[in-house]
Amino acid sequence: MSTHAGHEAVVIGAGPNGLAAAIVLAEAGHSVLLVEANETIGGGCRSAELTLPGFVHDTCSAIHAVAAASPLFGSLPLASHGLEWIHPPVALAHPFDDGTAAILTRSIEETAASLGEDADAYTDLFSPLVKDFDLLVPQLLGPFRLPRHPIAMARFGLSALRPAHSFAKSRFAGAHARGFFAGLAAHSILDLNRPISTAFGLVLAMFGHAVGWPIARGGSQRIADALGSHFQSLGGTIQIGTRVTSLDIAARADAVLFDTSPKQFLEIAGGETPARYQRFLRNYRYGPAVFKIDWALDGPVPWTADECRQAGTVHLGGTLEEIVASEHEMATGTHSERPFVLLAQQSLFDSSRGPDGAHTLWGYCHVPNGSTVDMTGPIEAQIERFAPGFQKHIVKRVVTGSVALEASNANYVGGDIIGGMQDLRQLYARPAPRLDPYSTPNRRLYICSSSTPPGGGVHGMSGFHAAKSALRRAW
Repeated sequence: MSTHAGHEAVVIGAGPNGLAAAIVLAEAGHSVLLVEANETIGGGCRSAELTLPGFVHDTCSAIHAVAAASPLFGSLPLASHGLEWIHPPVALAHPFDDGTAAILTRSIEETAASLGEDADAYTDLFSPLVKDFDLLVPQLLGPFRLPRHPIAMARFGLSALRPAHSFAKSRFAGAHARGFFAGLAAHSILDLNRPISTAFGLVLAMFGHAVGWPIARGGSQRIADALGSHFQSLGGTIQIGTRVTSLDIAARADAVLFDTSPKQFLEIAGGETPARYQRFLRNYRYGPAVFKIDWALDGPVPWTADECRQAGTVHLGGTLEEIVASEHEMATGTHSERPFVLLAQQSLFDSSRGPDGAHTLWGYCHVPNGSTVDMTGPIEAQIERFAPGFQKHIVKRVVTGSVALEASNANYVGGDIIGGMQDLRQLYARPAPRLDPYSTPNRRLYICSSSTPPGGGVHGMSGFHAAKSALRRAW
């Protein structure tokens, strides 16, 4: 185990953003210590045998559309450090009660064809966005700034600012396209009657067409391991099993970067910043939580719709109105009897995830922050609705509620897995309203977690931008 002596920079927290920040600083020639409280690096990008030996489950993030689009990850030699992407034939399937399903694939035309009467409307919406993908990504995965490509950004932004409920109703005529888009937008973990919930649906579909929704062979842990291996190849040092409670570990460092929520930053270093800045962080709003289940199965899920058998991700919620109702209940502090459920079927495409003939299944629904309600019954009822006989295939399940999520990762305050509410007020002004949201009034201290733009997801871009801020200000 290393000591902190002599390191010019210390990064606290080895999630994807902490790893990214450490890499950028090391690439710039600085000696960097990366400190992690857990015994494994990765934060929300880890894998473990949660149910039974031989069944590999992703502890949080599972499907990696944003990682595949990340400019930073794309610039790093992660394949040479063991990372291999797998692209399921169908990125997303959204089944309906009539036995049909809408799908998302790399092809706009194939996706549109699954939407029936709304095929042309879908093509007209996404063809220009996908064409502008390379222009939009730097704007979408960074802090707020005047757009370098205002026409492309305006084309995206005029729709993105709208509530997903009204956008889907006005843009699409049929139940399939409306429900399909609602499921995409629900990744926002917002009431779909709130502004900017549409943005999440647009981004996820656009990324699906441009780069796909891949999984990491062997588990999401492989992403973190590849990042960590590359960081160490640059001369960086990783110290695990060390929970930081003060700045003593970074006493000699010129810069300290926190891959933590504002809550942990305040506990460790709040006293080193002015009272006004501390008030902003204390008033930072955390979002709703998730209730997660991991299943070990003796076979694949028996979906009614064949399209679901080819999909890495499956959205369960049926119609627009049903998904809107589920997310509204979550946002207003109650629990839906028919929750919107997100599932990932990694083992269908990655045999390393389970024993021969067996499968894993990963899923969750949204619940109020700090919820203690057991949502196992409602979640499994939704799966049975679209895959009759599913429960007969369960060998073992492990449930993880919001309290357990926070216990496993202190950044998941109240079970919030995306680092804070991502509504219009906090999308870019997170964690405090500053021109440089990664910096603090103390030139040594920076926040590089998903509580800074662009927010939740495995992309490393919060860490990238925070490290660039530190390189400008600390040296």
